Amino acid sequence: MTSIAAAHVKPLKERIATVGVFLANGFGIGAWAVEVPRIKESLSLSDTSLGIALFAFALGAIVAMPLAGQLAPRFGSGRATALLGAAFALALPLPAFAPNIAALCILLFALGAANGALDVSMNGHASTIETQWRAPIMSSFHAAWSAGGLLGAATGAMLQKGGVGVTGGLLAPDLFIAVLIVCAAVLALRDLGPRVTATSSGFAWPSGGVIKLALLAFLCMLVEGAVADWSAVYLRSTLSQEASVAAIGYSAFAFSMAACRIVGDVSVRRFGSSRVVALGGLIAVAGLALVLSLPTVLTACVGFAMVGVGLANIVPVIFSAAGRSTVTPATGVSMAATAGYAGFLVGPPLIGLGAGLLGLRVALCVLVMATLIVCLLGGRAVRSARLA
Repeated sequence: MTSIAAAHVKPLKERIATVGVFLANGFGIGAWAVEVPRIKESLSLSDTSLGIALFAFALGAIVAMPLAGQLAPRFGSGRATALLGAAFALALPLPAFAPNIAALCILLFALGAANGALDVSMNGHASTIETQWRAPIMSSFHAAWSAGGLLGAATGAMLQKGGVGVTGGLLAPDLFIAVLIVCAAVLALRDLGPRVTATSSGFAWPSGGVIKLALLAFLCMLVEGAVADWSAVYLRSTLSQEASVAAIGYSAFAFSMAACRIVGDVSVRRFGSSRVVALGGLIAVAGLALVLSLPTVLTACVGFAMVGVGLANIVPVIFSAAGRSTVTPATGVSMAATAGYAGFLVGPPLIGLGAGLLGLRVALCVLVMATLIVCLLGGRAVRSARLA
């Protein structure tokens, strides 16, 4: 009886440690985001040059994500998360030292690779913990990431207000991140479950179920990327308001997403993952339709908040399902995360191209179609997720 009871002990320390890694990663990305304008100014970059540099960050992530799915089988998900957390902490302050655009691109590629690999590893480890926890808890990890992003951005803004330079603006948050990663590693970033041999080729061919989940992740993060880059532009053009008012749409989106992730696990336990995905997609469809059909300050707040509420827990549910669909959770997560990140990149230029041809409001209707597909197909895809 004792051994049976011990087998059902929930890995609480491991969960706390992994929450710490999510918090640290979000904190770093938030701190980096507020330093982008100052790096642009310090290197006298044009918008085009900055876009190329930021693309290097995204390219590094896309290259590293599939490879990161192979680290857990080789080293264990806990050890891989600790190692990649350290790599992220080492890479975060490097862009502040770039003397020119070429160096910035190289350093951002390295930072993007470290961030993308850590994203896959920590989500894969979280999926393993969730399996042993025997209850939906993935949203709590993503809530920690969202909270870290908000805290990191706020900390960066405070440092800037205090006169701290770009280098200090990244090094000071990085010290906090390093402490969190070390504490997490010492506390409980250990391997859970059986070790699986990695594929000799370094890549795994995805099953049909994983491909469906990857497509859903692509669509969800396409919407997130488009809202991040185009919501303020759309409101500025339709409302003829100053930039601070136009930015209210994305603010409502970001805060509602962070808040809903806090209660996401409760929602999944109560309603089931398939209903959370289907209902979330429906709420996002309604929010986008509201903003596009009746653009006012009030509808912008309500509509974009609805989009945040709707999308908040879909990606965590998809990652969790992808982790259950492969022998090693990190492998499934890497496939879904890579597709999702690609969607995040494709979304903004896709809307820009459509806006040039058909107008911005018509182009944004693509987001309505994307969320409608998630609403109609997502529930079944998540419900049928199983080990391939």
